[in-house]
Amino acid sequence: MYRFVEPPVLRMSEVVEDSTCKIPLIFVLSTGVDPTNALLTLAEQSGMDKRFQALSLGQGQAPIAKRMIENGVKEGHWVFLANCHLSLSWMPQLDKLVEEELQVHTPHKDFRLWLSSTPHPGFPIAILQAGIKMTTEPPKGLKANMKRLYQMVDEGSFPRCQCDHKYKKLLFTLCFFHSLLIERRKFLMLGWNIIYGFNDSDFEVSEHLLSIYLDEYGDTPWDALKYLIAGVNYGGHVTDDFDRRVLYTYISEMFNDEILEQPYHKLSTLDTYYVPKDGSLQSYKEYIEHLPTGDHPEAFGQHPNADIASQIKETRSLLETLVSLQPQRSVAQGESKEDKVLNLSADVLRHVPDPIDYEATAKLVSDDMNPLNVVLLQEIERYNSLLKTIRSSLVELEKGIKGLVVMSSELEEVFSCIHNAQVPPLWGKAYPSQKALGSWTRDLLQRVEQFSTWATTTHPPVLFWLSGFTFPTGFLTAVLQTAARKNNVSVDSLSWEFQVSHLDDSNLTEPPKDGVWIKGLFLEGAGWDKRAGCLVEASPMQLVCPMPTIHFKPAETKRRSAKGIYSCPCYYFPNRSGGSGRPSFVVTVDLKSGQSSSEHWVKRGTALLMSLDN
Repeated sequence: MYRFVEPPVLRMSEVVEDSTCKIPLIFVLSTGVDPTNALLTLAEQSGMDKRFQALSLGQGQAPIAKRMIENGVKEGHWVFLANCHLSLSWMPQLDKLVEEELQVHTPHKDFRLWLSSTPHPGFPIAILQAGIKMTTEPPKGLKANMKRLYQMVDEGSFPRCQCDHKYKKLLFTLCFFHSLLIERRKFLMLGWNIIYGFNDSDFEVSEHLLSIYLDEYGDTPWDALKYLIAGVNYGGHVTDDFDRRVLYTYISEMFNDEILEQPYHKLSTLDTYYVPKDGSLQSYKEYIEHLPTGDHPEAFGQHPNADIASQIKETRSLLETLVSLQPQRSVAQGESKEDKVLNLSADVLRHVPDPIDYEATAKLVSDDMNPLNVVLLQEIERYNSLLKTIRSSLVELEKGIKGLVVMSSELEEVFSCIHNAQVPPLWGKAYPSQKALGSWTRDLLQRVEQFSTWATTTHPPVLFWLSGFTFPTGFLTAVLQTAARKNNVSVDSLSWEFQVSHLDDSNLTEPPKDGVWIKGLFLEGAGWDKRAGCLVEASPMQLVCPMPTIHFKPAETKRRSAKGIYSCPCYYFPNRSGGSGRPSFVVTVDLKSGQSSSEHWVKRGTALLMSLDN
């Protein structure tokens, strides 16, 4: 039954049988798939390993590639030019070369030209039309990935290591580790902050390191293996510190003495995934065949809610794509697009608040220019600029629709975004947000109101809504500077201590002695037990959990992360990788991890969000 839903394996030998010396063979690359090793294996099986030439294209490689093709046509070589998308300027010359050498002249009967490229409009159409196109979609699911990795291992090289017992178990663990890293991408921001292109080469290098170190050392060098595999090999892709923490959490749980000492050692909290007993290569393949086709989120250390969150985002992306494909002309019946946009823009214009009086505020706080008042003036200036931009663009848009002014490309973009209930990029330069236009407008009113009240009273609020700041890191730095002046210490010596309040906001009527009260944060990937004051598992369908008010307290000596504490990253908005040229990460908040370990919440992707996308 499963053979009808599993993607078929690409058989390279059948591709060669269908080809001729005049037909280029083109690999359309997918993320995480590299055909080089499969092509090398095919060359050996076909007796062409001595006449196989490969070259990765890039700067300065064009003359070499040209000579390889010319010589290959005469002598009957296999020529493989990888990554054609990295040498787009040479593609017109390659087009001519293929036409002259393959179509006009008669090449050697054994000659084959192999090309690989990601989909790109700059790739020659003529080569695509004349060639055989192949694509290997990355397999989906832990089972499919592990199955493909074990197909790359042949019976002759399976017992390649002197320590057979260790090698077989750790090879299986490495396969599971590699598949886990690739499939974690399906959880989007709960999986990785940035999507990384882990590929077969990472697995092959790690497997080679594994066999070498097991042969060289009597005692398994765990620290060296973990550093080389997770820190150097796979870690070379990783650019985010919290993604690197996820990587080290997985490798630490999988590469240890328990793997070798315990029979049927579990690789996840599920009983389904474990290291099978020693056996032949076929026995491992048979075990993989019995793994479930669908992956439960717990296999990755994720909560079932993580699947729901990723499916919602994928559905939303699909619907946005469908909306973008709708006809751009006005409909004959009903409300026209122009009328709809005019009504929406007029509604937004009615709700846009008036700018805050910057000059009056500057005079009121001139006698006390402490760091917080400086932040207040900076925020007022930024919001006033945003409000001015919104008003002017909406007024110009109305004139453009009525034909009083020429519709520029900028106004066309505003028109399209308002029609689709999206925030125009022109307005999103002040601060990043993923909200739809309606919720974004309501959010803007609350943001301006916070600073308007602060400016009118000249007293900072008791509870600060951190999400309302365009640059929250600047505000937090100002709080540290205020504490440093008060205690006559260097600001560099201060860091944060965090205390989550068990009181309702209505009971917090006075500012704390040191630091500030922060409200309005949301917890993603976990729930919060107000009574115990610690992290707990989220309830079913609870994708985010409102956090109680947190006391951000400056401290001169930061305590080391104690056991039972999870260092929770706090992000400005749901896109954790950031956007608009600015990072999303704000600060790390220490939270009690409760009955679970901090590693448990690392795998859950637990984080604090200052704003949501709805």
